[in-house]
Amino acid sequence: MTDAASSAHAVMVGASLAGLRGAEALRRAGFAGRLTIVGAEPHPPYDRPPLSKHVLTGEVPAEATRLPGLLALDAEWRLGCAASGLDRASRTLRLADGTELSYDRLLVATGTRARPWPNPHEGRLGGVHTIRDRDDAASLRAALAARPRRVLIIGGGFIGCEVASACRSLDLPVTLVEPSPTPLARVLGTHLGSVVGALHESRGVDLRSGAEVEWLEDDGAGRVARAHLAGGGSVEADIVVVALGAVRNTDWLAGSGLSADPGGLDCDERGYALDEAGRPDTRIAAAGDVARFPHPLYDGRRVSLEHWGHAVEQAEHAGRLLAGHEAAAPYAALPTFWSTQGGINIKSVGLTQGADGLAIVQGSPAEGRFLALYGREGRCIAAVSVDCARWLPAYAAMIVARAPFPPIRQGTDQPGHLPVLPPGFPEKPRR
Repeated sequence: MTDAASSAHAVMVGASLAGLRGAEALRRAGFAGRLTIVGAEPHPPYDRPPLSKHVLTGEVPAEATRLPGLLALDAEWRLGCAASGLDRASRTLRLADGTELSYDRLLVATGTRARPWPNPHEGRLGGVHTIRDRDDAASLRAALAARPRRVLIIGGGFIGCEVASACRSLDLPVTLVEPSPTPLARVLGTHLGSVVGALHESRGVDLRSGAEVEWLEDDGAGRVARAHLAGGGSVEADIVVVALGAVRNTDWLAGSGLSADPGGLDCDERGYALDEAGRPDTRIAAAGDVARFPHPLYDGRRVSLEHWGHAVEQAEHAGRLLAGHEAAAPYAALPTFWSTQGGINIKSVGLTQGADGLAIVQGSPAEGRFLALYGREGRCIAAVSVDCARWLPAYAAMIVARAPFPPIRQGTDQPGHLPVLPPGFPEKPRR
């Protein structure tokens, strides 16, 4: 794509990590035209990982999470004004305040929002929180600092587990309810999920696996009083954190002709957005949580990833793509992720989804320090380390090389034999 450098207008829709890094990559690649960054929130780009960890414990103020700029962007910022529509025929972006922006190149980096509690009335009760943005974290931090009698967390994914860990660091009573047999079962499987569950129970978390909250009770004054469980029983709590995952911010693309739904915006292997007929629009790219793309390491299976490192790498790729570089190069970065819970560092490379086998290849779960390797159809596809990250790069290389699973090695710190275990992924997804 070759617009005149001095007259072209690039618009980044989304003023968070992916939008910022995409804009910087566009400039580094030589784009000299007009640049506008549109953000739904009033805040400049900030870092999200601390929100469910250090911000909640009070170690880091919510306003101290601003992301550093890596270069001078010479950009116009339109913060606090979400995108509301897209007309590709006229190359026009509509904003919530009624204004319009024309574009020559567009990066969609609108990310996700927290999945709300399904009953809107119950979700609006005082004391009911979700956590996705900076204001969410600041609000929940204030609620925790007021020393509630008990915190109830609904959902045992990474966010739910991190919030539970933060609550225990504050010495607050906390109950975590998760429909699956263990926390993190959908991501790690029940074999490793049971290890994570034991960690939280050892720190005093009241873990209710295999349970589900059916409804939240009002105390009569507009605040939550307790949660009622399916099948009977209840949990009294004056703070409830709904941690049921995320929804991609694609509503504003309705009517644009792009292939988008609550699961993401479809892209081709290069990163260009696809229309409803599967054709790429080479003026529009996507990056970060909102992008759904075919990953070459996983046989072209379409994935959308909520990982910090992925947002950076895909945004930099998209920025170069929109600047006219790498037009034929597929985006193929290995997914990486990390989480801190109860002083334990959990890090992963690759994607565990679809794994049919798991082997503990370094350390031992009994010692609390180990690395698990996941395989599918005889090939290494993912690795997860628990306080054992020094080995992770070696296994990342095996995943990229499509090395056979299970590996046959005689490495240092390896068990004497490597039995292959079933990962234990739940058969049915959570609601």
